Amino acid sequence: MKIIRPKGELRSYVRYYWVLESDEPFSVLTFPIGCPQMIFHRRTPLFIPELSTRQDKFTISGQVNFPAHIASDGDTEMIVTVFYPHTIGLFIDTPPSTFYNQEISGYDIGNKHLNRLANRVLECTDSSESAISIIEHWLTSRINQSLNTQRIGAALSAILHSPSTSIDSLARVTCLGTKQFGRLFREYVGMNPKEYCRIARFQRALKMMQLGSHDYAAIAYASGYSDQSHFIRDFRQFSGLTPKQLTEYQTPYSDLYSNPA
Repeated sequence: MKIIRPKGELRSYVRYYWVLESDEPFSVLTFPIGCPQMIFHRRTPLFIPELSTRQDKFTISGQVNFPAHIASDGDTEMIVTVFYPHTIGLFIDTPPSTFYNQEISGYDIGNKHLNRLANRVLECTDSSESAISIIEHWLTSRINQSLNTQRIGAALSAILHSPSTSIDSLARVTCLGTKQFGRLFREYVGMNPKEYCRIARFQRALKMMQLGSHDYAAIAYASGYSDQSHFIRDFRQFSGLTPKQLTEYQTPYSDLYSNPA
C-alpha cells in the first residue's frame, strides 16, 4: 500500500490518499474509522461478505458503526481519498448522513460533476499519481470553507482530545445550542455526536493497543470508558472481537489516531 499526502491547500479537508495494487487474493477485517472515503476501483472492486455485495467502481463509504471484511480475488488496483470526518459534504453537495452505515455508488448521487471526475479517474491509463492529480485538481476547484465547517472541526478536535467530553460541552465549543449543534454535527459528519464519541473512544483504545499495551483496565480508563466491561462491550460491537482476540487475529491499528501521511 502506498500513502500519498495531499497538497497544501487540501490538507484541511483530505487526510491522505492511499493506493493499493495487488495480484494476490486477500481478506481484511475493517472497523469504523470515523472518516468517510471516496474509492475508485480501476480493476475489480472489493467484495464485502457481510453485505453480500461488491463495491461499485466508484464508491462512497460513509460513517459506519459495525465491522466488516473486505475481500479481493487478486485483481486489485484502488485509489482511496480519506477525508476528515466533516469535510466530504463540502465537495459532493450531498449530506454525509445520506451514507450512514452504507457504501453506495457515487454515480447514484446524480452529481454530474462528480460523475465526470469518476470517469476521468477510471479511464486514466497513467500512474496512480496521475489519477490522484486529477482528483486533487477537482477537489481544489470545489473548496468551500464555511463557519459551520470550522465549528464542527473545533468540536471534533475536542472529541479526539477527550472522547468522553459531554455533548453540552461540545455545543459550547461551537457557540451553538445543544439541539442545533446535534443537527449540524450529523449534517456534516454523518452520525450524531454521541455515537461519534464512541467511535473515537474505540479508536483511541486501538491506538494504545497498537503501541503495545495489553493492560485493558488502563486502556479503558485512558480512553474514557466507565469501566473495563464497558470497554469490552464497545470493542466487541465495533470489531466483532474482544481485544485479546483481535491481537491474535491481526495487528491492532488506529486510523483515526494515526497519521500515515
